[in-house]
Amino acid sequence: MSTNIHKLLFGISEALAKDDLAALKFLSLEHIPLRKQEAIQEPKAFFQALQEKGLIDVGNLAFLKELLYRISRMDILAYHLDSSREEMERELQIPGRAKVSTYRQLLYGIAEDLTPEDVNSVKFLLQKKIPKSKLQDNASMLTVLLEMERNGVIKEDDVTMLKDILRGFRADLKKKIDIYEEKTKENVSEEKLCYPTCMSVNPAGEGAEGGTQARLLVELYKMENNPHGYCVILNNYIFKNPYETREGTVKDGEALKRVFKWLQFETVEYMDLEANQMYAKVKEYSKKDHSNMDCFVCVILSHGEKDKIKGIDQEFINIKDLLSCFSGSNCPSLAGKPKLFFIQACQGSVGHPAVTVKEDFSAYLETDAIPLTSIPDQADILVGMATVEDFECYRCIKSGSVYIQCLCDKMELLCPLRKDLITILTEVNKEVGRRVLNGWKQMPKISSTLRKQLIFQIPQSQSTETYKK
Repeated sequence: MSTNIHKLLFGISEALAKDDLAALKFLSLEHIPLRKQEAIQEPKAFFQALQEKGLIDVGNLAFLKELLYRISRMDILAYHLDSSREEMERELQIPGRAKVSTYRQLLYGIAEDLTPEDVNSVKFLLQKKIPKSKLQDNASMLTVLLEMERNGVIKEDDVTMLKDILRGFRADLKKKIDIYEEKTKENVSEEKLCYPTCMSVNPAGEGAEGGTQARLLVELYKMENNPHGYCVILNNYIFKNPYETREGTVKDGEALKRVFKWLQFETVEYMDLEANQMYAKVKEYSKKDHSNMDCFVCVILSHGEKDKIKGIDQEFINIKDLLSCFSGSNCPSLAGKPKLFFIQACQGSVGHPAVTVKEDFSAYLETDAIPLTSIPDQADILVGMATVEDFECYRCIKSGSVYIQCLCDKMELLCPLRKDLITILTEVNKEVGRRVLNGWKQMPKISSTLRKQLIFQIPQSQSTETYKK
């Protein structure tokens, strides 16, 4: 990151007020979870978080411009970024250009339009839904909206409670919610028409003249048990060769345990295993009875080379040998159920070239040499790799690997919205792929033989737990 952009962000930081920062954080919740925002108390820390997420780059200030436009700081937009209201309005009309969700725009617009008296009315009407300690006189409307989200009172696909509250004294804002709901219904209808689905053929005798009639179905894997399954994390940190210590991998383990426990998996982490111990541990879980479980997850964090993973003893194990433990014949109680493997490591020693160079964490990044994997010719297996074949991936020695941390963030953001796993991993691909690390790019890879959509079921009581961490 060049000196010039640091000066630019410093200048913008100095021009922002406390309320501006609160607004920027609120509008960015789909990109930076609240648990990470809670530690941000000043604009420079907020901008640093955006840089770490790849949302601010040299030559790419579109999201920063959009945020300033949304909070009506046209003075900063003009003075520091040589832009204007008219230019931003034209820019944001381009499909896919806006990064602040329509839902977040709606809530922020309502907060801005309410008078102090209106806010007090909202607080009064929420007393039975939100703890009184969260509805103090000095609490802003943005704070109230965050508490409504924390407590499951409102969410992206259900703002009924907010609409009912506003109906009595701000019919104009209630109308805005009506319009939002109508547009949301239209978008859902369009997605159903366009979504790739499987074709099911009715048995003979159904449909016109007893012929076959195609109908569209979206099949889901069953996710009904608690726990849904085991999540096994094999995390190699300290190697017998001290030069191979994987600093930062403890952070990955913490993030994975937090997320998969929240997703109702029986989560266990095994540290620093030799190659034969890694294989033995995977085989041990393949021999367990998974009859009352829906799924199996295995995350591998280590060094390696093509087609192999390295144990802490410098010995290797083939990835296909690990996967084969969960074939239908070797693990019949998981037959027809999803088996998920996530592997953080390089698949080669070459840096993926980038068009622009951004030294993001360059002083603290390491690489994990790891294998190229192939999926056996069997159904219901997904392998998420940190990078495509022949290239490196990166791990920050302070905060963990780019891929695993992004995966955990996206799971926390999108699982409560009932997004399926492939959609979530595609978002991970998009975010990791737009960063530049050590002057190189990183592009994760999804290999899947899943036959249905996999949507993690989160009880209503836990659906907002990610906000509380």
